[in-house]
Amino acid sequence: MGKSLYDNSSLVRELYDKANEVLGYNFTQVCFEGPQEDLTRTNVCQPALYVHGLACHALWKASNPEGRPGVALGLSLGELTALAATGVYEFEVGLQIVAERGRLMQMACEQTNGGMASVLGGTREQVETLANEFDVDMANLNCPGQIVISGEASKVNAAVEAGKGRAFKRLMPLTVAGAYHSRLMEPARIAFEDYLKEINFRIPEIPVFSNVDARITDDPELIKGKLVKQVVSSVLWEDCMLAAKSESRITKFAECGMGGILKGLAKRIDRDMEVEVFQEYDDFSHS
Repeated sequence: MGKSLYDNSSLVRELYDKANEVLGYNFTQVCFEGPQEDLTRTNVCQPALYVHGLACHALWKASNPEGRPGVALGLSLGELTALAATGVYEFEVGLQIVAERGRLMQMACEQTNGGMASVLGGTREQVETLANEFDVDMANLNCPGQIVISGEASKVNAAVEAGKGRAFKRLMPLTVAGAYHSRLMEPARIAFEDYLKEINFRIPEIPVFSNVDARITDDPELIKGKLVKQVVSSVLWEDCMLAAKSESRITKFAECGMGGILKGLAKRIDRDMEVEVFQEYDDFSHS
């Protein structure tokens, strides 16, 4: 994850070297060599996604010196990456925020028995009815026909079993450390809010859509408040993408991150959206 970028770009090496200093351990080695069980821990995974995303963004800017994005948005942790990319805080400050967010969420995971499941097919209203019936939350509204529910593991599992006899294509329990974007993350939200109080946010250089309401704001304190709320709120990704198109007239996106997941979601949200994925060094040769 990020090794081809690191091996070929001094810009990227600088970011990863800074990350080693900020985090206080050989973060680069964990990203490139694992072990996998360390990378999947929330307190490691979130910094890894953040640094990789900004490494891709730095190379994208270098490859497109005349280009200026119209908006920025990111899914869950990606929203913190988008805020760094738009100058709301410096790379190092953002990494500290991400590391603390990951640490607090990891603690919340260890203190609860949470789970998540992907619900494929059905309407938003049908999934909401299922979630309410089993006292769980809708965590991610990714695209039409793909919503993730989150909460106590026993309740999520019960919802999965009950949903199999309803108007859904498939319900799949997810392999996760806990119940992200649900009420079980409330201890993390409270501590995260306290942590952010002393950190100064700046006005973003370009608009950033918030996951919690699919809206933009240039008020640093409102941005901070939404970032705190995001820990326990539904991620309205489908709404964010549609708002970027309808309000900002954006139809072409650059995805800076692993796997091309957002490209797949975009095609299900609106087939007119074009997404170019940047995750390895060779991806920038034609950008």
